[in-house]
Amino acid sequence: MKALFASTVLCLEAALMFFFALAAWGLNQNQPYVWWVFAGLCLLAVVMVGTCAVLHTRIGYPLGWALQVLMTGSFVAVAVISSQGLIVPLALIPGLGFAACWWYAVSRGAQIDREKMKRYRLEEELDRAAQQRSGPPAEPERPSGTDNSEEQTS
Repeated sequence: MKALFASTVLCLEAALMFFFALAAWGLNQNQPYVWWVFAGLCLLAVVMVGTCAVLHTRIGYPLGWALQVLMTGSFVAVAVISSQGLIVPLALIPGLGFAACWWYAVSRGAQIDREKMKRYRLEEELDRAAQQRSGPPAEPERPSGTDNSEEQTS
């Protein structure tokens, strides 16, 4: 569940970064740096989607946390270099909201995974205890009216 939640948040953040890149480009079309900003933000979106594939490795979640810092930093950086007043800095609000969603997805997903594993172990233990109490499995009863060659020879 942790990986599922984290992947969902990363993909939604990638969409946010792409739309932020379009907005930053549209608001700063006449600036010489706009293509670098657009390319950098789109690259960050692609890396976010790619991170979903490595979440089960050692570097997956630290990379996700680093991407949260980069995402928030990119909102601040574009707001500083932009000449659009309040429009671009307001993008920091959904950025911080998604960073909070990342934290919640990672922490709650890990809690759900622990609870699922605990329940699985308890169910396995109960199943073993039930098997020990009942002894070896009984022979299945044969339905009446079947022809058995052993019964016919006696």
